[in-house]
Amino acid sequence: MHKAPVFSALALALTLVAPAPAPAAPTVPTIEQLAAFPQISSLSVSPDGKHIAGLQANGEERVILVWNTDALDKAPTVIGAGRMKFQSVSFIKNGLLAVTLWQPFDLRTDRVTKTFVSKFFITDIEGKQWKEPITPPRATSQSQELEQALANSTVLDALPNDPDHILVINGAGANAGDVYRVNVRTFSTQRIQKTEERVAGYITDLNSELRARLRQDVDGTGAYIATEFRNPSTNAWEEHFRSYVKDRDINQVVGFADDSNIAFIQSNVGRDKSVIFEYDIAARQQKEVLYEHKFFNADQVVLNRYRNVEGVPYGAVLGIGYAGPRGNEIEWTDPTFKGLEQGVRQALGIQASPLKLVDPANGQSATIEYDNGRAMRVVDYSADLKTFILVTSGPANPPEYHLLHNGQLTLLAKTYPQLDPAALGDTRLVYYKARDGLDIPAFLTTPNTELCGAGPWKAVVHPHGGPWARDGMDFDGSMWVPMMASRCMAVLRPQFRGSADWSRRLWMAGDAQWGQKMQDDKDDGARWMIEQKIAQPGHIAMFGYSYGGYSAFAASVRPNGLYKCAIAGAGVSDIKRIWSRFYTNPFFRQAQAPTVAGLNPLDKAGEIQIPLMVYHGDRDRTVPIEQSEWFVAKARSSGQPVEYHAIADYAHGPAWTRAIMGDQLRIIDDYLTKGCGGGGL
Repeated sequence: MHKAPVFSALALALTLVAPAPAPAAPTVPTIEQLAAFPQISSLSVSPDGKHIAGLQANGEERVILVWNTDALDKAPTVIGAGRMKFQSVSFIKNGLLAVTLWQPFDLRTDRVTKTFVSKFFITDIEGKQWKEPITPPRATSQSQELEQALANSTVLDALPNDPDHILVINGAGANAGDVYRVNVRTFSTQRIQKTEERVAGYITDLNSELRARLRQDVDGTGAYIATEFRNPSTNAWEEHFRSYVKDRDINQVVGFADDSNIAFIQSNVGRDKSVIFEYDIAARQQKEVLYEHKFFNADQVVLNRYRNVEGVPYGAVLGIGYAGPRGNEIEWTDPTFKGLEQGVRQALGIQASPLKLVDPANGQSATIEYDNGRAMRVVDYSADLKTFILVTSGPANPPEYHLLHNGQLTLLAKTYPQLDPAALGDTRLVYYKARDGLDIPAFLTTPNTELCGAGPWKAVVHPHGGPWARDGMDFDGSMWVPMMASRCMAVLRPQFRGSADWSRRLWMAGDAQWGQKMQDDKDDGARWMIEQKIAQPGHIAMFGYSYGGYSAFAASVRPNGLYKCAIAGAGVSDIKRIWSRFYTNPFFRQAQAPTVAGLNPLDKAGEIQIPLMVYHGDRDRTVPIEQSEWFVAKARSSGQPVEYHAIADYAHGPAWTRAIMGDQLRIIDDYLTKGCGGGGL
């Protein structure tokens, strides 16, 4: 075992603001407070630990701030943007920042299509020189010009031990997916891999050599994803695993050992949940299982990619990732990180409490100690593992950033100091039985009793998008859950069948059950809330976005429902036309299209059973706004009240301005508190 420094609470000189006096009654947040940008976000530290960079909110705009780590009391360097807005910033080398910006874009072909473009630049820490990592060739036609406008490069490997180069994947035109070695000082480029058709992505080994890739294809059995390794002696790509999408098999390379012949594979073949095992590439042989979690998918390996770190070997496994209640969680195995976690938890008073887990695959349960409230996460660290940026957050605790430097823990910033955590309710992981006996995980948020009184409360069933996605037990940055909880509503986020990460059984149980058993799970959650005296009968709404919007459409047309009203944000109303639009190639037609079957809400839109509010952004390129327009046009003949809002310059994701974010939150808030057929929920 290698020696490493171990942090303890005694070693951390905690520099935080003085504790506030006991608060009065919880303060309900305003829409403007909820809609604001986080005060500080996107923090990172330079590899040498000398600088910190992040985004600071300034009303509608955000600026980049760069601090000297040893002089946090000095004014930081401020870098502003022009027409485009900052999305993120991070150190990519000492003295250099990777910055993404975005702006609205009108795509003009035979018609005008409203969308957004995102661009990746590299700049110095004073913001004097801005460069795209790959300069696109001169466009020779309007179609090429449009392609280049919508294309964006991404970093494949930051080459942490090379001070001057990175590996970048180009996203432009016919060369989409080509890999380039870019000198970030001179911006000269060298293409090192021309991609091939159906290749989905590359993975590098610890030496930053292209060593693995995924390829999507179809054979006589169906759509599959092939895991391929490059043979160093022949330079040829060779298939090692073939995983059929219909079986939900996963064989994903998540890293390499210091011996580049040994790969770490995430695999669920023959299992309900994925494990991580070592794989001998040359021998084509699975070795020992590195990590397995009884209740959740193992999904990543955190490795030391910096050379010459005192006490920590190059390539050492620092921790293992798994898809726990918060989603992306790390179990640290390296003494440095285990000691850091223990010391920071003690210094900040983070305490675990009992949490019952249930396996949807077999009904088995166990009670563990878990950070149900605030938790700590490592955001970034310097190459010598002596400077760390940490974040603490919880379902009712907006993220707070801390710096651990020279043995001193300092509060850097609170993202939403204007929000009173006491007003945001209490969230916990629960399980309830679906009508066929399947255990359904869910996140239940209940209001503060001092603010709202004891339950039962008005309630909202709030399904996630996807549907091959999931929710997590942490602060909800969309502000939907905090807003509803602060308005004295209980919120249930069911992880219905079809949700990813909870078990293969739960995931596959949603196939071809759109609006049927998938919808039953949500209704069973509403009944469970009534039985548990959490929800008031007759005062339950359904609100969802994207696939969740589909769920709200489905709730509005299904007879004998439990909902007083529904809100559909950017919802899919016609599952026939949405999938014919997306799945135009053989792989995608066979990969997911067969799982999308069941109730088509548009067919019954003229027969909606409850009041409905619909909203949709006019720049949405994921679910076209026509999906909402079609449904609303038919639903208005039902005799039920239908409210519709088209939001200008809103896409399928983050709001372009705080005004747009506020508009979206306000129409939801107004509908639940004043509308919902009259008088509010």
